[in-house]
Amino acid sequence: MKTPKNFEDGIARLQAILAQMQDEDTPLDKAVKLYAEAAQLIDYCNTTLQNAKLQIDEIDHALQAGTNHTQE
Repeated sequence: MKTPKNFEDGIARLQAILAQMQDEDTPLDKAVKLYAEAAQLIDYCNTTLQNAKLQIDEIDHALQAGTNHTQE
């Protein structure tokens, strides 16, 4: 699997894989390969979301620390 450039590209590829897997004309061996690619993409997207959440948490913490400091 080629690593997506960003989260949105990863989601778009997952949607394309889903469409292919739902196609009754997709052979089983191809569906298995698509499934493996989808599993890697899901891992990439989950990791990307977790990193974004950590960044947001850090920003929130900094904002709260700044607010608490100014209130003293």
